[in-house]
Amino acid sequence: MWLSENYDENWTLTKLIEKGTGVHNGRLHRSLSQIQIKLFEEDKGLNNIISTSSIIEGVNTSAENVVIWRDRIGRYRLNDFTYRNIIGRGGRMFKYFIGQIYLLEKHPVHESVQLNIEFPDSLLSDIDEQEYKNDLTPEQIAKIISDREDMYELLGRDVYDRLLKENVFQSSNLELVKKVASDISTNPTGWRGLPYLNSSNAEEWDSSLYKIIRLQPGAWGIEYSKFVFFIKVLSQNWNKSIPELLAKLNRHNIGVESFFELERNATFKFASLLNDVNVLQKVILRTKKMDISPFISKISHAFLPSVVYQLEEYGLPRMISKKVHESGLIDFVDPELTIHRAIYSFNQIGKDKLINETQLLDDFDVYIINYFYDGITLVSDTDNNDSLEIGS
Repeated sequence: MWLSENYDENWTLTKLIEKGTGVHNGRLHRSLSQIQIKLFEEDKGLNNIISTSSIIEGVNTSAENVVIWRDRIGRYRLNDFTYRNIIGRGGRMFKYFIGQIYLLEKHPVHESVQLNIEFPDSLLSDIDEQEYKNDLTPEQIAKIISDREDMYELLGRDVYDRLLKENVFQSSNLELVKKVASDISTNPTGWRGLPYLNSSNAEEWDSSLYKIIRLQPGAWGIEYSKFVFFIKVLSQNWNKSIPELLAKLNRHNIGVESFFELERNATFKFASLLNDVNVLQKVILRTKKMDISPFISKISHAFLPSVVYQLEEYGLPRMISKKVHESGLIDFVDPELTIHRAIYSFNQIGKDKLINETQLLDDFDVYIINYFYDGITLVSDTDNNDSLEIGS
């Protein structure tokens, strides 16, 4: 079975798929979620989908029966707007006509929909308190002024104002940014080892990884040492298969479910923190010798070629991209390759040639490639091959 070979034969999803049931949530690789929705729409595909509220986020599908078994999204109760969005999935014209909705808990109270936008505290660092004074609370205005004065003291007025204008910080947590700036300012020698992250030898990363991970306690979903170990194993993502990576991670009891969560934490949260560390060390230590942009780029793409990582968003799993690459059809490690040019290349090669000339494809690989080609439409070819429309 395809999931057994490419992920984990003991994975819960693998067992469920065998019984005709899929799973849709925000942790999975996006390509897996898309493929399951496609299979759910097939007459001989999946019979059921077990989903979190992710099923309403940019997913176009319907069902004969919709069962809402829990009235919560995380810690919060399902509101009337979300409930109606979900039940709208029941029924499909010319197939089911009338859908059946089963709510196993109390119906959310009907409420009128009002657009009431409030500024969350996480966005305060980007807000001009004078321009938005009528929309902010007195406490928020006081916090903006206080935080700005703290950053002026650490970085200087002109430098901090410039960084804000350039919108270079990726973290929405200004307290964390202040913590990083303060640590670099008071202990500059402790950051001298940062460039080791650019080394091709992952064993040289430990000290810097630990130092940065500890800046944000409790944010990584696992103990510090295990997250460091995970990142070092993840660095082999292009050269090793997911089952091979899981075999290495097994010593720390990191299974496939944790793999998805930790990879997401590494590519989003940790990469964002690394970016802010990099910005701050440049302006505080005033040296380009410690620039870790190469490492940030790698980890933000899960140590895959950037286009391979992006193609998963369009429904093409990394292991199929690797087969295409190894067959010599598209060079995914070409530093000049962009997502637009890659999709242009797919269209130029054509589906039939790609299937015939890509080595080691199995029947389900071919099914996925057919689905992927249905989703890419070539609109026009410009000099840069950058004018493309991506269909779904």
